[in-house]
Amino acid sequence: MPSKSTRLIFAVLASGAGVFSMLQSLIAPALPTVQHALQTSQSTATWVMTAYLLSASVCTPIIGRVGDLAGKKRTLVAVLLTVLAGCLLAALAPNVGVLIIARVIQGAGGAVFPLSFGIIRDQFEPGRVSGSISNLSAVIAAGGGVGIVAAGPIVAGLDYHWLFWFPVVIVAVTALLALRYVPESPRRAKGRVSWSGAVLLSGWLVALLLPVSRGSRWGWSSAAVIALFAAAVVLFALWLFAESHSRSPLIDLRIMRVRSVWTTNAAALLFGAGMSSIWSFLPGFVQTPRSAGYGFGASVTTSGLLMLPMLIAMFVAGVVSGRLEPKVDARRLLISGAVSAAVACAILALWHTQQWQIAVAAGVFGLGVGLAFSSMANLIVGGVPAEQTGAATGMNANLRSVGGAIGTAITSLLVTSHLQPSGLPYDSSYTHSFSAMTLLLLGAALAAALAPARKAVRAPDLQLTPAAAE
Repeated sequence: MPSKSTRLIFAVLASGAGVFSMLQSLIAPALPTVQHALQTSQSTATWVMTAYLLSASVCTPIIGRVGDLAGKKRTLVAVLLTVLAGCLLAALAPNVGVLIIARVIQGAGGAVFPLSFGIIRDQFEPGRVSGSISNLSAVIAAGGGVGIVAAGPIVAGLDYHWLFWFPVVIVAVTALLALRYVPESPRRAKGRVSWSGAVLLSGWLVALLLPVSRGSRWGWSSAAVIALFAAAVVLFALWLFAESHSRSPLIDLRIMRVRSVWTTNAAALLFGAGMSSIWSFLPGFVQTPRSAGYGFGASVTTSGLLMLPMLIAMFVAGVVSGRLEPKVDARRLLISGAVSAAVACAILALWHTQQWQIAVAAGVFGLGVGLAFSSMANLIVGGVPAEQTGAATGMNANLRSVGGAIGTAITSLLVTSHLQPSGLPYDSSYTHSFSAMTLLLLGAALAAALAPARKAVRAPDLQLTPAAAE
């Protein structure tokens, strides 16, 4: 395929993946503004985030599998149009209820990640697959950082509606370009969508993530939380049984048992916990008024600028890792990324009294995220057959989201369990949460160390090998 064509395909995929990644974090810094503008409670406003998380977690692996079966291009275009509708509805939402529905619709865009990885594997020359996946991972990682940095200026200069109007334009153009320039994938998985597997997968994910994300508000010992956790266990067991006995499983459990896959998925779960916690709570830390004994009383815009080193480091590290993978084991890059992120959290736990310390820690953390995102994607793509790419990479992204929900819940519990008379957390609460994230990220490095050592994969038609299946 001509180089010009692949560059255009990559630009289309990067636009779609980048804007969805941005939507994940764009609304978080502006949530108090949205709450005030729509005259709703803080508890209700947080559903703007929770609904998006639940929808993305359910849609990502399911639609990724649909793409493997029905064709990745047509599925990608359908997903982009769905995200477009969700963004348009959010921009016009007259109340918080409509905004929450819009966020559920936007969550379908999580499938852009596995579909894009699959298209790269199908359409690019073998020697360019690994580097292109790394570059796309860099865009995905940086997109989340762009959301954090851009939210303040957009809300201050315009209003929160423009957090969705800008994506409307980008997604609309991306969908048209995808329809015109992205070719349909030549490889299709055989079989059909296992709707029973999809329903059971959706059931246990929702039953798990709902109490994890809302437990601090409902009470961890409340009947609702206990009942949902119990339901998650039962539904997960039923899902495993159904998938293992299905002729056309939604998620091939044999693939999930491949050593390079399960170790990378374990690392994704733990890494997601640390990453989402930093994104969710570090801006709040720097915005805390100095009267609390810590914090800098920063505005949303200033707190976003302190995250700018993270954004730059994420993108640079992701791109550089693509150049390194032909010479360096992808496993080592993942270990390096997890260790770098752990070091950043340790810096925050020990030194956070000056703004430059926050900026340095953010930069080191961004370095870790950039390395980890690209290496995780390449390890998964290199460990599964081409026709399983969408489902496998979708499940990896999904586990990162599950880890994010768990990490955010842990951090929320540590930060809010003991409050000052003013209602603000103690400095020690943040120190404990940063320390806990350090341990989780070291766990991610340990999981990555268990992955089989091998160079980046070149062949888009890779089949499972004895070494990969160890």
